[in-house]
Amino acid sequence: MTNNNPIGLFDSGIGGTSIWNEIHMLLPNESTIYLADSINAPYGEKTKEEIIHLSCKNTEFLLNQNCKMIVVACNTATTNAIKELRHKYDIPFIGIEPAIKPAATNSQTQKIGILATKGTLNSELFYKNVEKFQDIKIIEQIGFGLVELIEDGKINSSEMKDLLKKYLKPMIDQDIDYLVLGCSHYPYLIPQIKKIIPKNIQIIDSGEAVARQTKNILNEKVGFRNSDEKSTQIFYTNSDIKVLSEILKNKYKVQKKDF
Repeated sequence: MTNNNPIGLFDSGIGGTSIWNEIHMLLPNESTIYLADSINAPYGEKTKEEIIHLSCKNTEFLLNQNCKMIVVACNTATTNAIKELRHKYDIPFIGIEPAIKPAATNSQTQKIGILATKGTLNSELFYKNVEKFQDIKIIEQIGFGLVELIEDGKINSSEMKDLLKKYLKPMIDQDIDYLVLGCSHYPYLIPQIKKIIPKNIQIIDSGEAVARQTKNILNEKVGFRNSDEKSTQIFYTNSDIKVLSEILKNKYKVQKKDF
């Protein structure tokens, strides 16, 4: 099965590029269109209704670009809006959720930490996933301010370091052995996080799993790109292009577009 249309991805900002990167590494022949709704970041502080509205708007933008499937590269949008998106639009969607299962299944201390946005931790979908692991102590922490600093290009700032220490220390003190990153922005903080947590604590994010699922859906439902021409990687933002360009190491052109 062949389908040369691009894969669409959207996030509340630049964080979903961590998901895009995993997909691009696994499927380099696929063309992609990435949409950063940075002007509305972070989604984690918005109401469910606002998140659904923004997710529909992003979806329609990508559908107008003839995307063959859409990756909701945002934990908050997935946990709050993907059910509505699947009901409203006739196209495959792949979501991203905190990887609680592998952490809970493999934990030796029976204690895991989850760093995520308020919107993700307060969602019905997150609650249902947590309920499955009654014998595991799950220490939840809202990452207030982290997305804003990342969107401002302040990943290595002293402000970021101070916030991470504040959020991670209580988890360390309670003897977690897994830290689940529940926001697609947060993988960009892994170098900072590793300087704070003990080496025995493993960090888990959802990027590789989402990439594998993308490949599965292409194989089963959508079709792979089949062309001798080089794949295209297109990036849009409705905010300043500088931070998105820098997170992509200036390898790709970023276009400013109101949407």
